Amino acid sequence: MKGYRAISLAAAILVAPSALHAASSESSPTQQTASASPDTPAARFNRRFPQKTEVGRLIGLPVLDDDDVTLGLVQKVVRSPDGKIKLVISYSKWFGWFGRPVAIPIEYVAILARQIISIDMPRKDYETASTWLPGSDTTLAENEVVRIALGRR
Repeated sequence: MKGYRAISLAAAILVAPSALHAASSESSPTQQTASASPDTPAARFNRRFPQKTEVGRLIGLPVLDDDDVTLGLVQKVVRSPDGKIKLVISYSKWFGWFGRPVAIPIEYVAILARQIISIDMPRKDYETASTWLPGSDTTLAENEVVRIALGRR
């Protein structure tokens, strides 16, 4: 009798996830269309499981391109007047040294261990990006919390 219970318990464990998946996938076509979002940087950002982190933990991290070459170091995190979060890095062709400040929207990057990878902004866009000047953007304090996407390679 104990063997029968063990087999039925194992069968219930194996069948339950597939039944839950079938029930969740039986939504109406209008619900599936409504949940599909356009392919914008903000939509891709939300698909990358953004996590909360303190601004102070981002400052000083290197920003890397697709070839793992350092584009620059994060100098500060700012909020634009329209509420968008940007990372200000010191961009330079020489591993981030002697660079000019460039603001990158946080939706275009992801954190990967103790570095930030540029996902939606190729290296050539950094070269043509305008130099960031302080003015209307508000610098965030080191203890403020922002959301940043998770990256993987």
